[in-house]
Amino acid sequence: MSQGRTLTFNIFRYDPQMPDDKPKMVKYQLEEAPGMTVFIALNMLREQQDPSLQFDFVCRAGICGSCAMVINGYPTLACRTLTSKYPKGDITLMPLPGFELIGDLSVNTGKFMRELAERLKLWLHPRNDEADIHRIEAPMDPEEAAKLYELERCVECGVCVSACATKQMRDTFVGAVGMMKIARFELDSRDARSVEDFYHVIGNQDGVFGCMTLLGCQDNCPKDLPHMQQIAYLRRKMATALV
Repeated sequence: MSQGRTLTFNIFRYDPQMPDDKPKMVKYQLEEAPGMTVFIALNMLREQQDPSLQFDFVCRAGICGSCAMVINGYPTLACRTLTSKYPKGDITLMPLPGFELIGDLSVNTGKFMRELAERLKLWLHPRNDEADIHRIEAPMDPEEAAKLYELERCVECGVCVSACATKQMRDTFVGAVGMMKIARFELDSRDARSVEDFYHVIGNQDGVFGCMTLLGCQDNCPKDLPHMQQIAYLRRKMATALV
């Protein structure tokens, strides 16, 4: 990285709350610093040049998923993307497609994830509905716990949704994030639901059989989650439900 080079940001700007506003691309320039991320650059632009610039962030460490956006055509996290990755210094920023736009680079992933959870019933359905606070907690096999932990690493950033061609063509498709969460509960021995129960939720073209296996979710996931492995696992499970 050449020290002190000038970065050029082409940023999508549009506030749907403003009746007279129209979508446009606005150009900004900023001097690059060593170790600068796109997230740091956006904060500097907002502090020094344009306080109206809208984007989301919380943790700044790649564990909350809030700063997801499309950077030079690829959906990813701004806080984990170094500006030095782009040798020409030209960076184009767009909001994630497939979500309700709040403004500029900010989208409402929370609304999508909440509706998805309600639609797929993404919570534990315990085998024993009677709560007993005096009962000793049932131990879990370490291998099972490790599998569940791997799937729990999803930060709900929405990158896999925006990178999915099927989701962009068919809004009712549950996407890799929905199937990842279904796989998490199918693997959980504490969940009372059967394979047949899960089949009625995702055993169709809006679920596992609608995936075109283009690997957009796996290739772009910032947490390197095994999306295709879990989709293939669910496909095998759903196939057995038909026998």
